[in-house]
Amino acid sequence: MKGDGRCLKLFLALSILFLQNVKGGEVGHSHNHSHSLRDPKVTVRCIERERQALLAFKRGLGDEFNQFSFWGSEAQKQDCCRWEGVYCSNQTGHVIQLDLGDLFFQGKMISPKLIELQHLQYLDLAFIDFNGSQIPDFIGSLTNLRNLSLYYCNLVGQIPSSFGNLTQLQHLDLSNNQLQAENLNWLLALSSLTYLDLNGANLSTVFDWPEAVLNKRPKLIFLRLANCNLPPPPTPILSTTLSKTNSSTSLEYVDLNNNHLTSSIFLWLSNYSTSLVFLDLSYNNLTGFIPDFVGNMSSLVHLHLSDNQIEGANPNSFARLCNLQTLYLQTNHLSGQISKFVQLLPICAQNSLEDLLLSENVLAGSLNNLTSFSSLKLLFLNANRLSGKIPESIGQLSQLESMDFSTNSLKGVVSETHFSKLSKLKHLDLSSNSLVLNFHSDWVPPFQLNNIYLASCKVGPLFPKWLQTQNDSSRLDISNAGISDILPSWFWIIFRDAEVINLSQNQIRGIFTNLTVRFTYSVELHLSSNQIEGPIPSTLSQASYLDLSNNNISGSLSFLCASADMSLTYLNLSSNSFSGELPDCWSHLDTLFLLDLSNNAFSGKIPKTIGSLLRMETLKLRSNRFVGEFPSSLKNCTSLEVIDLGDNKLSGTIPTWLGVSFKNLVILMLSTNHFNGSMPSQLCHLTHIKIMDFSMNNISGSIPKCLNNLTTLAKKGNPNLSSTHTYDGSCGDEQIAPINYEDDASFIWKGRMQTYKSTLGLVKRIDLSSNRLTGEIPSEITHLVGLISLNLSRNQLTGQIPPEIGNLQSLDSIDLSRNHIDGRIPTSLARIDRLSFLDLSYNNLSGKIPTGTQLQSFDPLDYAENPQLCGPPLKKMCADQNEPTDLSNEEDKDEFITLGFYISMGIGFVFGFWGVCGTLIFNRPWRYAYFKFLNDLNDWLYVRIALMKRQLKLAHA
Repeated sequence: MKGDGRCLKLFLALSILFLQNVKGGEVGHSHNHSHSLRDPKVTVRCIERERQALLAFKRGLGDEFNQFSFWGSEAQKQDCCRWEGVYCSNQTGHVIQLDLGDLFFQGKMISPKLIELQHLQYLDLAFIDFNGSQIPDFIGSLTNLRNLSLYYCNLVGQIPSSFGNLTQLQHLDLSNNQLQAENLNWLLALSSLTYLDLNGANLSTVFDWPEAVLNKRPKLIFLRLANCNLPPPPTPILSTTLSKTNSSTSLEYVDLNNNHLTSSIFLWLSNYSTSLVFLDLSYNNLTGFIPDFVGNMSSLVHLHLSDNQIEGANPNSFARLCNLQTLYLQTNHLSGQISKFVQLLPICAQNSLEDLLLSENVLAGSLNNLTSFSSLKLLFLNANRLSGKIPESIGQLSQLESMDFSTNSLKGVVSETHFSKLSKLKHLDLSSNSLVLNFHSDWVPPFQLNNIYLASCKVGPLFPKWLQTQNDSSRLDISNAGISDILPSWFWIIFRDAEVINLSQNQIRGIFTNLTVRFTYSVELHLSSNQIEGPIPSTLSQASYLDLSNNNISGSLSFLCASADMSLTYLNLSSNSFSGELPDCWSHLDTLFLLDLSNNAFSGKIPKTIGSLLRMETLKLRSNRFVGEFPSSLKNCTSLEVIDLGDNKLSGTIPTWLGVSFKNLVILMLSTNHFNGSMPSQLCHLTHIKIMDFSMNNISGSIPKCLNNLTTLAKKGNPNLSSTHTYDGSCGDEQIAPINYEDDASFIWKGRMQTYKSTLGLVKRIDLSSNRLTGEIPSEITHLVGLISLNLSRNQLTGQIPPEIGNLQSLDSIDLSRNHIDGRIPTSLARIDRLSFLDLSYNNLSGKIPTGTQLQSFDPLDYAENPQLCGPPLKKMCADQNEPTDLSNEEDKDEFITLGFYISMGIGFVFGFWGVCGTLIFNRPWRYAYFKFLNDLNDWLYVRIALMKRQLKLAHA
């Protein structure tokens, strides 16, 4: 939709400029007009000084495509007035127009020699890349300029204040650079300005921008200050400022989207109620209700208020918008019944309204009969709280091109009647509802859809035959649609031009039968969780995204070697029946971001060429039969964030370079292998690590004391629920839409194998269990306050539990069982109130289990086989409840109940008791007043109780 919005804005801008040309508003605004400056009957030779200036300007540009071939010093090229992009006056021979826009030069700088072109009226250098240089001040000396266009020029720095000298300027476009301005005072002198575009300039410190831009521009027609970090208008002076306006009465186009504006901006725009045609205030901080005077903007055609915090509309918010064509209110806080909101739309605009976007709000209720809006082309109501059925009358909107009702609570049957007159429909999205699509088997839809989204609707059990008529579809999503059928032979032929196909989470069979079709594009295929069998055909090597997980596919991966020119970015073949060794042809798959081959029966060594996947961020080879050492070639894959090689037969030591090469590593899982040796201290360089699992190996030695350097684990919380990756999907010259994927991970959690995906981002864990680790638990581990789970069980650890273990306040699970840990359980452990799993069994712990809200709630088995341990929840009571504190455990030196505590309590009681009773005994007036208060209180209570009894008797009488 953003792309459609940009096209609309561009169209409006060009329309306005066309009207300006008709009025003679600008000099040489178009190429056709510029060429009219050349009369073949008139011989004009350019002025030598200006020709030299142009040649100097040329030298400051790169001409990769030889577009300046006609600019030169040769005899036949002497007349610069005949050079490409140069136009001279027929009367004086002076260069008055330099139009090099849209030629895409690579420039170094804007040559200062251009100052020689003092008669220049039109300067267009758009799309020339000036490589981060600044706008030179001398541009402000070209005082005859009417048109100045420097958009998309890769310019940086301050907008020169010398622009204030360009008093005849009518058109100024500095958009899409990296410019900034401390003030806009230079604009005050540009009284003839009709077009102003500063899109993307940083104006965050220009607090008086409305005064400079809106109030002093009597001829302004087009204004775009989008993406400028504009602060809200200065509200305290609005009333006085607006009363002295010298503002434009012809302002038609205003684009202020993606700033920091508040609802006070509406006051500044109230003067343009009769002229505004286009108004875009989306991506700001507008709140409350749309004010009534917006409804007085009778000339308004396009109103864009999306991505704000608008709560609703008043009865007159749209009252006089009789020319309204587009209304964008998506991603706000609109609430209430959708039927009531639709009633607020102007009756006089029923024949003009084309785009109605109300998605991502909290509108509820059933859909209206919208047939009165006969011109509707776009109807987006997705991501609300709509319920009930889709009315059959929707099929009467014959102009409808895009319909999106996804992510609501709609239910009922959708039949042919719902589409009876929708012959122009191109985009259909009914996904994530409880709808049942019930069409006759021979139904021929009146439309040709480009996008079909029916995920989580009831489409099956048979495969929908009407899809056979859709020859122009680029995106198809019928995932989780209850289809249990064989894929028809016509499917791949009909959808060979598709860019995205999603058939996942069904029970489709025979998908690869006779699959020989060649796709037009690098297709994105989602075929997971079906009943696919057999080998993968070589034609799938054309895919850019391939998810075949959770099927019954067998054979080898030879299709990966079918072509040396692959653009595969995502390959998920997990949970299938593949076997044998991996092919050694990974070097031509350098575009791969994710490789998941887990839960198969692959064997042999991991190929060395897998280290050629330099862009790879996720590598998952879990639950196979791989042997050999950790592949050293992986050290080249420095983009890796997830490595899961668990549940294989890998051996050797954990390489020291693992902690050096993978600076971005978040998940490292090497569990259930045959790794040996010690844990290298270089692992402490993994500052982004959240999950480290080396469990069930033969690792020996001590736990590194530098674990406190794992800075992500040393921070509480996590801003992201999931672990999400995003990449642009560009492969060679072909651009693919941005792709997102979420990591998942399977590991033992609280004694059971669990798989996490949507909440994986919250998991922070260390699991070193079932190894041969020795030595003490390092105290540095207590600095990892973000840890959710810590498992050091089934090792040979000795010493005591660190006294500061209570610092790990985020712990949900801790397992230290089956070691040789001795000493007392630190009292700080009782302060971890989130703890839901604890196992300290099979150690040499002694003393009383600390009293607290948590530790007594666990099963006695969690403390079993610690002969010297006593106290609840164990049945074994401690022989001496006042047994002396073990001075070797520093935590227990700070016991709360001490001798000093009892002494303080006794002194406090004595002073408190006698401070009250003593005054009553020795002070007669106080004693009388106290007992009088008690008597009065007794009488009051007696009367109140008596009255209540009487009322109850009367009530039952």
